[in-house]
Amino acid sequence: MKTKILMLLLAAGFLGGCENMTVPQKGALTGAALGTGIAAVAGGSFGTVVGAGLIGGAAGYIAGNVLEK
Repeated sequence: MKTKILMLLLAAGFLGGCENMTVPQKGALTGAALGTGIAAVAGGSFGTVVGAGLIGGAAGYIAGNVLEK
C-alpha cells in the first residue's frame, strides 16, 4: 500500500512540473508513464516495461504534436 501511494505522489510531482512544457512534451511524458504503468501492472519483464514506456512516450509525443498543430 505504501508503495502505491509513493508512486502516485511521484507521478503527481512529475506532472506538476509540466507548466513550461510544450504539448508534445506533455504528451510524451504522459504516454511514457501510461505505457510503463500498464506494462508493470500486467506483470511484464523489465525489458517489456522499459519498451512499453519508450513506445508510449513516442506515441504521446506524436499525438501531442498533431494536437498542437
